[in-house]
Amino acid sequence: MAFLGRGDRAERRGTPYDFLIVGLGNPGKEYARTRHNVGEEAVALLAERVGVSFKAGRDKAKVAEVTLRGRRCVLAFPLTFMNESGQAVGALTRRYGIADPAQIIVIHDELDLPPTQVRVKVGGGLAGNNGLRSITQHLKTQDYLRVRIGIGKPPSKERGASHVLAKLPKAEREAFDVAIQIAADAVEALVAEGPDAAMRQFNVK
Repeated sequence: MAFLGRGDRAERRGTPYDFLIVGLGNPGKEYARTRHNVGEEAVALLAERVGVSFKAGRDKAKVAEVTLRGRRCVLAFPLTFMNESGQAVGALTRRYGIADPAQIIVIHDELDLPPTQVRVKVGGGLAGNNGLRSITQHLKTQDYLRVRIGIGKPPSKERGASHVLAKLPKAEREAFDVAIQIAADAVEALVAEGPDAAMRQFNVK
């Protein structure tokens, strides 16, 4: 399987970076702090931990160039809607010289996990997540790393949109704040120790 496709040339900026870390969500204040934007919150927390701010770049994303656990990383939040996330991820992968899907970490909400449960995964299916579907289409592989934050299933299919896009009640919000911290810790573990170690640490029952 050709990573990014044969016709795509990397538009590198100097030395290639070690990791591209992408938090998924929808842009705009109306979507902030919803279940669908927990990935965005986790990547924002990582930037906050190292004291950097995001800047709007040319690749339909807000980006921050940071050092995490001694590795050069790009933190990114696509400025497209969730179902077009791959546009930014593909462009950033080329710009920062990312040569291997294992150097890409995507943080996203996961309907198939109980609320606030955090799990690390290497590749695999899309679990109905349109952001992952778009990324997979643009990268031409699904072997990138994922940090999944569970949001649970909606009470019915008809209430799916309201489930992912509604603001969280206060008690649930506090639990998700903890989950987002754990997700950020999982990203740091992936960067520093690799997926096997991160899965042993964060995928315990």
